[in-house]
Amino acid sequence: MDFFEFWGQMTANPLLFVAVVLTLGVILVNGWTDAPNAIATCVVTRCMPAKAAILMAAVFNFLGVFIMTKISSEVAVTITNMVKFGDGADGKTIIIVLCAAMLAIVIWATLAWAFGIPTSESHALIAGLTGGAMALNGLDAIVWSQWVKVLYGIFISVVLGFGLAWLICKLVTKIFWGANRPKTEPFFRGAQIVGAAAMAFMHGAQDGQKFMGIILLCVYTLQGTGAAGTAFNIPTWLMLVCSLVMGAGTAIGGKKIIKSVGMDMVKLEKYQGFSADIASSISLVFCSVFGLPVSTTHVKTTSIMGVGAVKRVSAINFGVVKEMVMTWILTFPGCGLLAYIVTTLFLKIFN
Repeated sequence: MDFFEFWGQMTANPLLFVAVVLTLGVILVNGWTDAPNAIATCVVTRCMPAKAAILMAAVFNFLGVFIMTKISSEVAVTITNMVKFGDGADGKTIIIVLCAAMLAIVIWATLAWAFGIPTSESHALIAGLTGGAMALNGLDAIVWSQWVKVLYGIFISVVLGFGLAWLICKLVTKIFWGANRPKTEPFFRGAQIVGAAAMAFMHGAQDGQKFMGIILLCVYTLQGTGAAGTAFNIPTWLMLVCSLVMGAGTAIGGKKIIKSVGMDMVKLEKYQGFSADIASSISLVFCSVFGLPVSTTHVKTTSIMGVGAVKRVSAINFGVVKEMVMTWILTFPGCGLLAYIVTTLFLKIFN
């Protein structure tokens, strides 16, 4: 589907237009709440200024979506197959549900951003989509075989993020033990930039696929073809649009989240930031290949905790960690309930 064909469908169907705008709104919110995690360590260790890092994040988000989708679109497939809207639901009703779910996600994420807590847009998307579908189809809306992948992803992201970061940082410390620190600064500055680019790449590979999958689901639904089956053919222009929207979101609100993740949690040096970024990237590659929809926030924050634990456990600000954990715990029931309520209202008003 080319851009003009897609635009023609949007202008011919106001409901599709609203659904796409709301989904892009969620991507924008993702840009200011999730994407900054990818570049947080690079900015707070003064390897790059914030504006340059945001531009780099936008470019590598696009590359991540483009290249990883060519390799595997399993993450997008998992997200869109997580719920069933019921055999009796028509295209209009499903689009109303998706509109309500996206609006609930925007409200939820904006509230979290207002408090400077890096909420997980991935978990909010899963919760919102599930809550909206449940308002239409009850407990039958949940596809447990796909939800299991989410639970696997939560566990693996925490274990791999923390464990790999601790191991990599420990190895770096051993290898460079006794080295003249000022002389190692240029190396770790460059390595940190590479690591941040890798994180931005993998953020696009994970989150970009999820949200573009929702847009395509809207189109397939109105065409009467349902989901795209076992794979998605995501147009390049859609990848570019979503990357630009995500980059705009990062420019709007990124600094607040960068401070919360990169400065408040643990004080980082360049070699620590490099270790956290590489560990996070490896973890996200693993999860993306196996179609596990994980939170980039989960992975990055636990990686930062891992490098902090190398020096001493007390280096971690557990007050910030507690706030983040509470947000993660509340996201599934909170955003899911909000989506359920908004969807119920939408169905009564518009259906």
